[in-house]
Amino acid sequence: MRVLKFGGTSVANAERFQDVAKIALDTAAHSQTALVLSAPAKITNLLVALVAQGAAGNSGLKEFDDIRAIIEPIITTLGSKFEGFNTKKILSEYNKTMETIRKRVDGMALLGVCPELVMAYIESRGESFSILIMEELLKSLGKKVRVIDPVKVLVTEGPIMESSVNIDASKAKYAALEDDKDAITLMSGFCGGNAQGEQVLLGRNGSDYSAACLAAISNAECCEIWTDVDGVYSCDPRAVSGAILLRKMSYAEAMELSYFGAKVLHPRTIAPIAQFHIPCLIKNTKNPKGEGTLISEETDLSIPIKGISDLKGIALLNISGPGMKGMVGMAGRLFTAVSRANVSVTLITQSSSEYSISFCVNQSELSKAKRAITGEFKLELKEGLLNPIEVKEGCAIISVVGDGMRTVRGISGKFFRALAEANVNIRAIAQGSSERSISAVISQKRVPEAVAFAHTAFFNSKQRLDVVLLGCGGVGGALLSQIKRQREMLSSKQGIDIRVVGVGNSKHFISDPNCVDLENYQELLSESDSEALTPETAEALIKSAHLLNPILVDCTTSEELANSYIDYMKAGYHIVTPSKKANTLSFDFYKKLREAAKLHHRKFLYEANVGAGLPVINTMQNQLAAGDELIDFAGILSGTLSFIFGLVEDGKTLSEATQIAYEKGFTEPNPADDLDGMDVGRKLLILARENGMELELSDVKIDSIVEPKYLKGSNAKEVIANLKNADAEFSKKVSEAKAKGKVLRYVGCIKDGKVFCQLREVGPEDPLFRVRDGENALALTTLYYQPIPLVIRGYGAGTEVTAAGVLSDVLRLQNWTHED
Repeated sequence: MRVLKFGGTSVANAERFQDVAKIALDTAAHSQTALVLSAPAKITNLLVALVAQGAAGNSGLKEFDDIRAIIEPIITTLGSKFEGFNTKKILSEYNKTMETIRKRVDGMALLGVCPELVMAYIESRGESFSILIMEELLKSLGKKVRVIDPVKVLVTEGPIMESSVNIDASKAKYAALEDDKDAITLMSGFCGGNAQGEQVLLGRNGSDYSAACLAAISNAECCEIWTDVDGVYSCDPRAVSGAILLRKMSYAEAMELSYFGAKVLHPRTIAPIAQFHIPCLIKNTKNPKGEGTLISEETDLSIPIKGISDLKGIALLNISGPGMKGMVGMAGRLFTAVSRANVSVTLITQSSSEYSISFCVNQSELSKAKRAITGEFKLELKEGLLNPIEVKEGCAIISVVGDGMRTVRGISGKFFRALAEANVNIRAIAQGSSERSISAVISQKRVPEAVAFAHTAFFNSKQRLDVVLLGCGGVGGALLSQIKRQREMLSSKQGIDIRVVGVGNSKHFISDPNCVDLENYQELLSESDSEALTPETAEALIKSAHLLNPILVDCTTSEELANSYIDYMKAGYHIVTPSKKANTLSFDFYKKLREAAKLHHRKFLYEANVGAGLPVINTMQNQLAAGDELIDFAGILSGTLSFIFGLVEDGKTLSEATQIAYEKGFTEPNPADDLDGMDVGRKLLILARENGMELELSDVKIDSIVEPKYLKGSNAKEVIANLKNADAEFSKKVSEAKAKGKVLRYVGCIKDGKVFCQLREVGPEDPLFRVRDGENALALTTLYYQPIPLVIRGYGAGTEVTAAGVLSDVLRLQNWTHED
């Protein structure tokens, strides 16, 4: 026999009933089949509410109407579709039951109380409705049906509202039933019968348990649990989009996962199928051809970790004091007292010094636990042998579970590293000697991040990069185009999952946790009514979108945004930027920015500050880290000026060359910002600070290309028109240099503790002689590189190469860890 259990969503409406009937008939074609049914979705909750209304002295009219609105359409719809379905008979039986419920609710309203036996009867009527409807539906389809009464078959023990099934006694009851191998067996879930033959309940979600017990007492070949998901996932797919469907897992793994909060099966459900070695298959009613998840004695050891679960609503208690150490029986007294109070302990950990014991209980049972402990250790607390009980509320237990933990090294290290990367503080740790699970107690508020990071550590082969871009003009737009072109290749060949989860400008911000539409982001931004991003909304985005590796990319020229970098780091973001603003503000801010990055374990990357896409900053940092020292530096640091000077060298006037550079998009919106040397001065200051020089921008001597009077103008057109007045003088300098076999270059220098940039004549022996047409070149004479300097040379102008430098920084964060 195969026992198939269908949950509430599987019988939520007439269409779902037909799906279940088809699955049952397909199964019955090759195996003897039994169905265990839950109440249609929402019905049990309405019945529970009905009981509460009656006990409070109310009639529960709304609940009756809501129940009818669900059940009656199922009956009438099936009756209209299937000729043999006796709608009149089913409605009559249904109405009789509803009338019985009404009378009992009226009785409760008079008494102001509801006896548990009455409560058990009312709350289990939803399952009886499902059986009533399914029996008639299968008969109308020409199938024989056998209905068995769980009150007479499942022999229970314990409380009326949460009884346990005595499998041995129930086996005898089942064996006495008349068997019909050609019939489909139907049984209500959720209920059973006690020794007095009274109907009792098996606890909420008890229908899975009913199915497992029926499978055990009938020696079934398989127990199938049909629900609204494809099987058991590595974690809740609603919380983590990359959750993986598991094909196989062991009974022990399923038990551990369910105990620590995973919505797999209730632990009580697993016990009977594990005891009698009955495979359990979890399948989706909406996807009957799917493989599902098989729970059995076997597991897939190629996947050492099967899942990550979280159990919320936990309180952590810590008992400590000098009276704990060396006192035999203290732990026994503690847990005996808690047990007498009928409080379940979820997790226990004890320090090796024997000075303290910590354990977890359900938040709802905290006050009972505290009273029990206080009563048991009243004298010890009074005499100071025990410290006052420490309680941390609002906790959750996050666990990783898998049989493979016993044979694979580094599981616990990977788990705790993932929590550290999520910036989650661990309050307690526990691991069983079976090495099948390891658990950490954390703040309940941090569960989403903890689960997401842990899942990525164990199940994602791809490294996540969550990019939030501010400023989508020239460089920003080019960066988005590059990401769009490269995403698929980075994912398939390098295992990098780069997502642009947010794009913003000075007025608006749009976001998408999967990835913003990189084709239409400009249109979406213009239509958005959301406000610009702030550190507060950026922090909220991390939580709502479950960002694993958030990176703020600043492609603006905003000094206000640069001043906010520390706040964004506090919010959890790395910073990547081509903007020189932050690195050229006051030296005090420069230091605070780096201290904040270290404090919050964030990265501040700015390779594109100097040399666009050239590896200048990183090379210099690596040399200094290796013990090298800068002796002398000279470089052409402006791709724009390099382009302009190349044209001038070929015979163009300075104004003509500037006009061409402007039209090609090489200059700033106002070319005066390139020609006054300030851009080079800022880059030079950055390099000087990288080499430990505590300077301000005012300490850098900056010579303008031409006299400042020739750079006046509010826009490019005015500046270039005014620049014509300097053409003759500048052309004369070019000719004089040429006569000496030299060329003009605008050079930034660091020498003998001085930092300056100036127009200079350079000859063929100089590394900067042939640098033109938009190239940058940097000559570093160092302790290791002398007398021949280290030269870095390459194209250093334009949005594409600058964007490439920014993207390179972003990709450097793929292997970031919290310890970096």
